[in-house]
Amino acid sequence: MRRNMFNASVMIIACPACATRYVVPDSAIGIEGRTVRCAKCRHSWFQEGPQVEVPAPPPAPPPALAPSPAPAPGPAETPGWDDAPTASEDAAKDGPPAEPAAPSAWDSGVADEEDDAPPPPLSFRGEDDAPAPAPAADWSDEEDEVGSRFAHEPMFRPRRNPARMWTFAALLFALVALGAVGATAWYGLPDWVPFARPLFAEAQPGLKLDFPAKRQDRREQSDHTWFFSASGTVTNISQEPRSVPAILIALRDARGRVVFTAEVRSPKRVLAPGESVEINEALSPVPKSGVRAEFGWKAGS
Repeated sequence: MRRNMFNASVMIIACPACATRYVVPDSAIGIEGRTVRCAKCRHSWFQEGPQVEVPAPPPAPPPALAPSPAPAPGPAETPGWDDAPTASEDAAKDGPPAEPAAPSAWDSGVADEEDDAPPPPLSFRGEDDAPAPAPAADWSDEEDEVGSRFAHEPMFRPRRNPARMWTFAALLFALVALGAVGATAWYGLPDWVPFARPLFAEAQPGLKLDFPAKRQDRREQSDHTWFFSASGTVTNISQEPRSVPAILIALRDARGRVVFTAEVRSPKRVLAPGESVEINEALSPVPKSGVRAEFGWKAGS
């Protein structure tokens, strides 16, 4: 079936398998026809080209008649109903009547349900059949996993830089360490630090402690406790009298840790120049681990 749409000659073809109709221009099919394929059911068939109507030759003009003599003018008469030209005479003048065109589904307004929806595009099949177009990619699953591509995102997203964080932490630790060292150098260690205070006081000018190792005695008693006996002398080597401060005895274990301390007082508190005094002290019980004795002036005495 051929129609003229938008001043272009088109034809309507139908698929023999599923009866899907397509509107295609005459130039797509051609006069000789071609093989086409239905885009809906993939059926292929040969479609014949449009029939070209040969126009009828124009009618020959009537022979010219000799002019008749003009009648003599007479009185003017008003034409009546009898003188009006008939319909047959008008038709003879205009030529043969045109044959009425056969009504079609488009002219009568009657169309199938499939005419309401636009038909799918028709594919043409030639010698090399092109492959069917690949289906569109489905992004729904990917968007569910990584989030929607159209989701709102902040203009400035904070970025985490572990190297920068560790650098800041190292700088902060260095500042705290330098501050602690400076405070210790200026004010000294606090009293609550175990090694803040020295075990023994500084040497007393003019006084000399002498506790030889051979005079020290350490042994186990009958009750399985340990006994330590310290013996030595304190001498005033100055030219002036000196007061004798308290003496500290410390026992250390094999690893050098202090395990026992004891304070000893001199029997004579003031020594004249060149005078000496004997110190004998028995300590019990003492730790078994105390294997080495040290002697010195007690700090703060």
